[in-house]
Amino acid sequence: MSRLDQLTQRVLQGQELTGDEALVLYSQPLEDLCRRADEIRRHFCGSRFDLCAIVNGKSGRCSENCRFCAQSAHNHTGAAEYPLLSPAQLVEQAKINEAQGVPRYSIVTSGRGLSNLEVDQLCQAIRQIKAETNLSICVSVGLLDEGAYRRLREAGAERAHNNLETSRRNFPNICTTHTFDDKIAAIRAAQAAGLTVCSGGIMGLGETAEDRVDMALTLRELGIKSVPLNMLNPIPGTPLEQNERLTGEDMRRIAAVYRFLLPDASIRLAGGRGLLEDKGRGCFQSGANAAISGDMLTTAGITVKTDLELLHALGYEVRL
Repeated sequence: MSRLDQLTQRVLQGQELTGDEALVLYSQPLEDLCRRADEIRRHFCGSRFDLCAIVNGKSGRCSENCRFCAQSAHNHTGAAEYPLLSPAQLVEQAKINEAQGVPRYSIVTSGRGLSNLEVDQLCQAIRQIKAETNLSICVSVGLLDEGAYRRLREAGAERAHNNLETSRRNFPNICTTHTFDDKIAAIRAAQAAGLTVCSGGIMGLGETAEDRVDMALTLRELGIKSVPLNMLNPIPGTPLEQNERLTGEDMRRIAAVYRFLLPDASIRLAGGRGLLEDKGRGCFQSGANAAISGDMLTTAGITVKTDLELLHALGYEVRL
């Protein structure tokens, strides 16, 4: 039995791989690795596919200096700047996404966090969305405390998103205005408030394979079951604008390794998917079983109609 077969069987039997074992996967033949990852996905997740859409609910002027971000006030990208959208605007966008067939709607806001007033406004919007649609609501609102997250949950939010972005080792190379531990604290606050958490990172920031594995292990320790894998889209005006784009093969291997480490999670292709020639099809056959559909925050995405046609062809069932 090959080493890849051995590791696959261990995962299928419910055993957790170590970081060193996960790194072995980086030396395995790509097609064999991806086929095994898809086997693990089918075993633990079946044909379920988690599809969500996001709205840029508050844009630009962010105080944080994340080196990849078009919305940071430290970068000069020309990204749109506007305050928190009104409840009516957020409800309107929610209804548009529901009509297109997306079951989950995430409201994303720029900035380190939200003020008390903004939390109140967002709670009002969430209550209206829950009253007028059947959508599941996710919020991506920066570094809030347990009390603020609890208010959002009581309004009807079910999930909070907060990306780790990269490994603990690499994080200071990406952002210095908040820390990796700040991220961990916000995630634990959301969990303590009764929300599930969506957390992952961006690939192509200059990280190593070890960094990618380390981030996955941290997510596993935190009990995260929804894991976005973004591919860096080097935005002009950001410090990372010259970074080389990852390839489709790079992303397939990353998705496969994450499936081995997080066998029952929703491995979600997110930002940057539109840069892939196949729009993610190869990754959806290599362990990934979730995606953000429609436009991203500051870049165009893939239409929900196009995604639904692809997922149907691959035998997936879009459901929560």
